Amino acid sequence: MRVKICGITQPQQGKMIASLGATALGFMCVPSSPRYVKVEQIRVIVENLPEKVDKIGVFANASLEEIKQTVIDSGLTGVQLHGDEPPEFALQLREILPNVEILKALRIRNTEYLEKVFDYTNYVDTILLDAYHPQHLGGTGKTLDWGMLEQFSPDRPWFLAGGLTPDNILEALKQVHPNGIDLSSGVESSPGDKDLDKVAKLFERLGTRD
Repeated sequence: MRVKICGITQPQQGKMIASLGATALGFMCVPSSPRYVKVEQIRVIVENLPEKVDKIGVFANASLEEIKQTVIDSGLTGVQLHGDEPPEFALQLREILPNVEILKALRIRNTEYLEKVFDYTNYVDTILLDAYHPQHLGGTGKTLDWGMLEQFSPDRPWFLAGGLTPDNILEALKQVHPNGIDLSSGVESSPGDKDLDKVAKLFERLGTRD
C-alpha cells in the first residue's frame, strides 16, 4: 500500500519521513495554504530524496503552464489536482506532461459527490478522496464517512485522505480498502511542521496489520 505524507516543508523532515517508510511525499503548491512551499524549496527537498519515493505537487485551479513549469523546475514526479479542474483539464495536462502521474482529489460530501469520481477515471492515473470542507482544500483533520466507502472500488488506484491519524488508521482500513493513504495534519505539530514521532507511530501501526 502506498503511504503519502503531504504538506512537507522542511528538507530534513522530508528525508526522515522517506526513511521511515513513506512511498510518496506531497508538496503544497497553493499559495493560500499554510503549508505552501515555493519551487526552490521543493527542489531542495526533492534532491535529498530516494528516487523510488514519489514527489507529488498539489495544485488547485492553477494554469497548465504554471503546473508544467513547477514540475520542470522542482523535479516533481506527480501532480495532484485539488481544485475544480474538469476532466478535460486532466487530459490537457497529460498531453504536456506525459510521464508524470496525475492524481485527482475530490472532496466527498455524500454519495452523490462520490459519483463524480467516475467522470475522471479515464483521464487520471490515481484518485484521492478527501473530506469536504466549504473553505479549505485539505489538511483540516476532518474524516470522511468511511461507511460510505466500504464498497467503493473504482477502476483506478485510489488514496484515502481526510483526518487520518496513527490512532484511527487501523479502524479506517478495517472499513475501507484503498490502494494508498494520505496524511497531513494527523502527523503534524503545526501546519507544515511534521511530528516525526507520529510518523513513526503510523508505520508501527501499519506494520501490525494482518
